[in-house]
Amino acid sequence: MLTTYTIQDFTTRSGYTCDLEVTYQLFGKPLGTAPVVLVTHALTGNSSVTGPEGWWNALIGPEKAIDTQEYTVLAIDIPGNGYDNHLDHLVTDYKEFHNRDIAIIHYKVIQELEITTLFAAIGGSLGGQIIWELAIEQPDLIEHLIPVATDWKATDWVIAQCSVQEQILTHSDRPIHDARMHAMTFYRTAASFTAKFNRSKNSEKEIYNVQSWLLHHGERLEERFELATYKLMNHLLGSASIIEGRDEIHTVFKTIKSTVHLVAIDSDGLFYPEPIHNTHQLLKSVGVQSHYHEIHSIHGHDAFLIEYDQLSAIVKPIFSNILCHQL
Repeated sequence: MLTTYTIQDFTTRSGYTCDLEVTYQLFGKPLGTAPVVLVTHALTGNSSVTGPEGWWNALIGPEKAIDTQEYTVLAIDIPGNGYDNHLDHLVTDYKEFHNRDIAIIHYKVIQELEITTLFAAIGGSLGGQIIWELAIEQPDLIEHLIPVATDWKATDWVIAQCSVQEQILTHSDRPIHDARMHAMTFYRTAASFTAKFNRSKNSEKEIYNVQSWLLHHGERLEERFELATYKLMNHLLGSASIIEGRDEIHTVFKTIKSTVHLVAIDSDGLFYPEPIHNTHQLLKSVGVQSHYHEIHSIHGHDAFLIEYDQLSAIVKPIFSNILCHQL
């Protein structure tokens, strides 16, 4: 059930103040009867992480890697993501917000629910950036931090892609449609496209099937996303950095008390694996317990939404309290 929590006079790092309505959902065991797992959503996601409309059903649910018969799962919507069918101040003034603000908003919901400890926090892409911020803001909160297909900062490559998205969203006649078409080209890979389409044609439309597929994704997002929402999410993805306004990264990492489980994708063309592995090495060098895992796939960034057997095999031992040793 979607529940709304109102935050009055919320002030961002930039000094902007507004009232916010934050929506969230709880799944699995009743609150207070089991360990709690926080799930944060990606750019086009929402708090429906499992159940009839769950976008992460293959990972979260009864007898899945994150077993809702053993855990309470909390999923919080990024304010302004449009899932509650209304827009608020956040999307109007989206550049006033940073992932740290979103993490603080999430923590206010956690406090409202009187949750003092999270067994784990897991999120892919943008969702993973948010839990990085939460782990720094509240070092004693999260036992297991699981950022998937993401890093603690937006690299130059991520910033570049988000900048192109911003230009499309600002200047195109069909901004959401066209930006989504462009985004799908860096969420996947050339090998993924070849395996899926192999230059096949849509005889009805008289275009290549890859073109038809891109148009379809543009139309789908155009139907369910507001322009201001897309601008907000794209801004958050491209502006992430846990050292913004803090100390240098070695010092910041030393504050982490969570066990960190980094999940990269070998073909990821957005958050490519080398910086994530570098993060793993840096965490270990400052004494943080860190485990590095890599999904092998031709599908690029979207592999965390496709390669569920591999992702489940990585995640399940964490939730079974059997940690696999990783180099």
